Amino acid sequence: MGWETIIKSLRDPIVPNLLDYTQAQAAFSWKQARRELEGLPCGAGINIAHEAVDRHATGPLRNHLAMRWLGKSGRIENYTFAELQTLTNRFANVLRSLDVAKGDRVYVLAGRIPELYVTAFGTLKNRSVLCPLFSAFGPEPIRARMALGQAKVLITTESLYQRKVSKLRPALPSLKHVLLIGDEEQRTCAPGTMDLHRLMEDASKQFTIEPTDPEDVALLHFTSGTTGTPKGAVHVHEAVVAHHITGKLALDFHSNDIFWCTADPGWVTGTSYGIIAPLTNGITSIVDEGEFDAERWYAILQDQKVSVWYTAPTAIRMMMKVGAQLAHKYHLSALRFLASVGEPLNPEAVVWGQETFGRPFHDNWWQTETGGIMIANYAAMDVRPGSMGRPVPGIEAAIVRKTEEGKVEIIEQPDTQGELALRAGWPSMFRNYWNEPERYKKCFAGGFYLTGDIAKRDKDGYFWFVGRKDDVIKSSGHLIGPFEVESTLMEHQAVAEAGVIGKPDPVAMEVVKAFVSLKDGYTVSEALRRELLAFARVRLGPVVAPKEIEFRPKLPRTRSGKIMRRLLKAEELGLPTGDTSTLEDG
Repeated sequence: MGWETIIKSLRDPIVPNLLDYTQAQAAFSWKQARRELEGLPCGAGINIAHEAVDRHATGPLRNHLAMRWLGKSGRIENYTFAELQTLTNRFANVLRSLDVAKGDRVYVLAGRIPELYVTAFGTLKNRSVLCPLFSAFGPEPIRARMALGQAKVLITTESLYQRKVSKLRPALPSLKHVLLIGDEEQRTCAPGTMDLHRLMEDASKQFTIEPTDPEDVALLHFTSGTTGTPKGAVHVHEAVVAHHITGKLALDFHSNDIFWCTADPGWVTGTSYGIIAPLTNGITSIVDEGEFDAERWYAILQDQKVSVWYTAPTAIRMMMKVGAQLAHKYHLSALRFLASVGEPLNPEAVVWGQETFGRPFHDNWWQTETGGIMIANYAAMDVRPGSMGRPVPGIEAAIVRKTEEGKVEIIEQPDTQGELALRAGWPSMFRNYWNEPERYKKCFAGGFYLTGDIAKRDKDGYFWFVGRKDDVIKSSGHLIGPFEVESTLMEHQAVAEAGVIGKPDPVAMEVVKAFVSLKDGYTVSEALRRELLAFARVRLGPVVAPKEIEFRPKLPRTRSGKIMRRLLKAEELGLPTGDTSTLEDG
């Protein structure tokens, strides 16, 4: 399938929230979007936890199912909005009893278990700062992030504490409290820790959220730097306006939806759309404790009657690898909207969704720094496989270049590559990098946030990802986007995943090198290498096609699913690999 392929959107009985894109863009205002939320009583500001939990718990949705948790062992737990209010109130009171104050950083290191979601909202109610961590992190990335954010509280499980945290305590002088989530059979606490469940039992279920300024810090998400230490992106309570409205417009939430976001809350998607957005919209959110397993996932989609599914390209490719025949064993008629995020979704995967589920995957684009979806393919719009889509109403996106004087010029010519930039000022825009104001300032110029992504915009206003600024390959005067090469290689029946880098060359400056992992049933051979080189050359032409292909059993990826091209390049050139803490096996 070529870039020009268009999949016509299905016209479902449910009318999409964003039906006429042009009209929605023209009529939209963030002020009006803010009115969809309630705000704290008596004009006391806005608090994410109030909008996601309390306003529903005291209204018609009080007994509506807010969250269904699916345990790895088969156990299922249901939580209504009223029950979530009580539990999150208790945890907010736990923090208050420990003298944890507004602005103190509360870290959560846990898998997708109910306590993670309860402590997240309880932290926000207390106006403390929520800092979620990947439970698969090793000790060093945990230490680095907790030290950078000066963690005061850590909530984690007994097993994670013993394996990954206990020996770090001397290196974390700011860490005053460790609250352990004990196993049901074992409720012993290590020295210097407290039992979360006992603290919760003793805490009052009544809690009043104190006035919360929209600019009060709410969330701290860490994102890896290409070199050096991670960056801590700071988000405020006002971000909930963007979380809410993008859930409604980009993910097309309706009141009766059952929503499943597969992302871990240690990644920004798992917080913005796995925790906050579905609940602000008053819908039921599915939380699965288990890791990826194709049959388990299809069973969840079927048994839970999931209607809106938000996942990652890596997971989609893994499901593609298993084959569509497995999907056909399940009844997935409830599924009406499929979305993807994390890295650009290859056109083949979009088409595979159409062929397998009768519906395409709708790719969207955003970053840790943007806090929410910025560009998307919408339910009522035709999908162009490989495209990021069009900007969310309220977002002004442009393709720009910097002049020699350092000024920003908007590139008006369609299909011309440049840096993707967003007009600053949307509610979920990050407000700083934690304790790094100079690093933050470098992200802005001419009123725009410069994303560091190279993209192009076609004549119809669809944006197309090319690559990161430091990923784009310059070969013989041509700019080559690695994503386009990777997408083409993935169209070959033997290829499971591909990562592409520029390799220094004395004549061309750089040549394209591809790293490829194969699907089950295919074996590495010189004949297959030549076949792939020829396959790409025919489809891409001699300038863009890779000159070298190296086979690997698997490619390095972050836990959010992004292939780490910079790590492939560092290994190829024998350079330092930089921060690898977000590696899948890091």
